[in-house]
Amino acid sequence: MHMVQNTIMIQGCTSDAGKSALVTGLCRLLHRHNIKVAPFKPQNMALNSAVTVDGGEIGRAQALQAQACGLKPHTDMNPVLLKPNSDIGSQVIVHGKSVKNMPARDYYAFKPTAMKAVLESYKRLAEQYDIIVVEGAGSPAEINLREGDIANMGFAEAVDCPVLLVADIDRGGVLAHLTGTLDLLRETERERTIALIINRFRGDLSILQPGIDWLEERTKKPVLGVLPYIKGLHLEAEDSLKNEQHINPEKETLRIVVPVLPRISNHTDFDPLRLHPQADIQFIGPKESIPECDLIILPGTKSVRADLEWLRANGWEEKITTHLRYGGKLIGICGGFQMLGIYIADPTGVEGEPGTTPGFSFLQVQTVLENEKRLLKTAGSFCLDGAAVSGYEIHSGITKGPALQNPAFNLGERDDGAISSDNQILGTYLHGVFETPAALNSLLKWAGLDNIDEETDYHTLREQGIDQIADAMEKHLDLKTLQKHLNISVF
Repeated sequence: MHMVQNTIMIQGCTSDAGKSALVTGLCRLLHRHNIKVAPFKPQNMALNSAVTVDGGEIGRAQALQAQACGLKPHTDMNPVLLKPNSDIGSQVIVHGKSVKNMPARDYYAFKPTAMKAVLESYKRLAEQYDIIVVEGAGSPAEINLREGDIANMGFAEAVDCPVLLVADIDRGGVLAHLTGTLDLLRETERERTIALIINRFRGDLSILQPGIDWLEERTKKPVLGVLPYIKGLHLEAEDSLKNEQHINPEKETLRIVVPVLPRISNHTDFDPLRLHPQADIQFIGPKESIPECDLIILPGTKSVRADLEWLRANGWEEKITTHLRYGGKLIGICGGFQMLGIYIADPTGVEGEPGTTPGFSFLQVQTVLENEKRLLKTAGSFCLDGAAVSGYEIHSGITKGPALQNPAFNLGERDDGAISSDNQILGTYLHGVFETPAALNSLLKWAGLDNIDEETDYHTLREQGIDQIADAMEKHLDLKTLQKHLNISVF
């Protein structure tokens, strides 16, 4: 089988097998060797998104991969993004812009249109870059999703590119994952799968070697390498919520609590807090007790009215009221900011059934959801002390009210958010508000952390994570074999 030599696709036996990380690492390796490389994910299903240089939105994993390539994120890097707003439906975003909300059954009929958009974006990238590194979605062995597939082998067959198949040994059953996946593929799909990768291995590799020998004999596919489990590796999650922390027990800490909303979005907002040695952050799910804390943060959400009712049903309204009565601090980000107001109205059914839901009335503002989404990267300063801040906005709501006269941030020609008159409550539309070191320190101090001994530079931590996975791939994978399929000579 003769395949194109400017594209390589990484598919996984399962979700969270390591596809995003491997694409990120390979992009960084190629970028180090001055190869013009770009990431690509045909179809992504995630509630963590990023604003692009051309004013659209894509999955945050592709934005991270763009950073690995030394590029600004562009909508062509993830032409189809599905943002679930119910168990059976999603908002469909094509080339960075929302098309409509669709139940899954309707989306299957839409797939030919989506594939056309995917191939248009791929062609534009292929004309601009030497190498395209493509990330699959979920597993290619989902028989029920094979018809009209655009995310895995359907795309690989359409552009005729080779595929690497990765499995996560830390989950267990890695040999069954790899052999079973290959057995469920069509013959042409197996042929274009050029090699296998085992990810997140802990222990003595010699003990695994008999399994690798058996796997290569059984599948007739080479194992390109075994990547180790990298302790402390930080790469922004595509969708799964991480809760590893780096608390310094000898330092003063700030206790932070975040409710895990059913449709929580852009929870990567909290990564700088998870990685801060003086931030003790807990994510609280349904039916879990809500602990005492210094700061409660209401996150963004894809279904703000439904998640607001979920908070009420799980006792959060009473808990927040008591928390404020005893002097605690409260931050609402995006949808969380909208919840702090008097009401949220959705007259045209942007997120579900049309209607109006009462807010918590902690801030004198009201929000009306509109079909047109605001997508914007921005920068400015914290109104309380002038600390530099940068972030991005992704929201459909228009918020008005007297509380906005005391804004949280000045963004040049306009202001954002609100701070309550008693200085206990802060609302903002800015995602990424904790990523700027100065803003992070100022917000932690505002919330009650008096002595900040260590500064966390999130951009540097993100770069370190990219380099860590790239270094591991350079050390443990047979890159010389891989480069033959890419028609390059740099490894």
